[in-house]
Amino acid sequence: MSFLHPTLTPINARRLQNFKANRRGYLSFWIFMILFGLSLFAEFIANDKPIIVSYKGEILVPVLVDYPEEKFLGELGFLAVTDYRSEEIVSEIDANGWMIWPPIRYSYQTPNSNIPKSAPTAPWWLMAEDEVCAGYAQGLADPACRLGNLNWLGTDDQARDVLARVIYGFRISVLFGLSLTLLSAVVGVAAGAVQGYFGGTIDLLMQRFIEIWSSMPVLYILMIMAAILPSGFFVLLGILLLFSWTGFVGIVRAEFLRARNFEYVRAARALGVGNGTIMWRHVLPNAMVATLTFLPFILSGSISTLTSLDFLGFGLPPGSPSLGELVGQAKENLQAPWLGFTAFFTLSFMLSLLIFVGEAVRDAFDPRKTFQ
Repeated sequence: MSFLHPTLTPINARRLQNFKANRRGYLSFWIFMILFGLSLFAEFIANDKPIIVSYKGEILVPVLVDYPEEKFLGELGFLAVTDYRSEEIVSEIDANGWMIWPPIRYSYQTPNSNIPKSAPTAPWWLMAEDEVCAGYAQGLADPACRLGNLNWLGTDDQARDVLARVIYGFRISVLFGLSLTLLSAVVGVAAGAVQGYFGGTIDLLMQRFIEIWSSMPVLYILMIMAAILPSGFFVLLGILLLFSWTGFVGIVRAEFLRARNFEYVRAARALGVGNGTIMWRHVLPNAMVATLTFLPFILSGSISTLTSLDFLGFGLPPGSPSLGELVGQAKENLQAPWLGFTAFFTLSFMLSLLIFVGEAVRDAFDPRKTFQ
């Protein structure tokens, strides 16, 4: 069978073939992975520091190392971290070397102090020709007005570049969603496995606990806890983990309840194999099939939850590159429609890709297609 990959079992090769057969999901997977991979190197794409600087024969990497201003201006430099956008630094480096800048010369927190109007400002391609370089020397030939210094998606209400914040916000949203999904899967799968395998009193008590836990007003509790505890990535991750793990319990519990009385499980018990080994090596692989089909959908839900909390002001710390904060800015600045359009299209495109990938994964693990 030529379609089989040499390192895959026949069933997994069939699943891979089914995944690729869903063209929309397969293409969405690669688009999402390319965008996520690029966002991991956001500092090399959007930054207010050069990637490489050659100064007096020495090669410097400001994107990775913070150099004091004294290194370039001598005793006249007093800043602990060099501002490479200042005229003095630019002139000094140009006179004694060269710089390679990222395509976008703004980080997610870099304000544009040369905008022609009060923030938020429109994308440069929507401005009048005489406003594009306002605040700079006129003409695109001037270094200060090159494409890297222009705001392709405009600025927010604090004059920060929207495109840079979208790139960084995409990265932190996906990393947060992946972390929450994987941790929730570990806790939820473990709880569901214990319930389904042992059954009886353990299953009854844990099921009543989960029913009570799931009936609590999660959003209000999250808002209260986020307001009390210090804001931060890991604090918010821990708070959301308290309630997100229950989504995995039901499907894993059902698989373990179904499989615990199979002949191969009974045979393993008769041979003296321990419960932990049976659960890990014999039952869990079958239960993970159903779990894997839910992962892309739960990932999209985790990203939506983070966006919602950021929109309400109970998410990441102020100033963090957040898509939810961009939605909030769009609500507060209706005269700046580019903020709303950017937030809408970014979130809808990202979540649509994940849903399409989830549909392809579901088709890949569908037993009716795998064993036909």
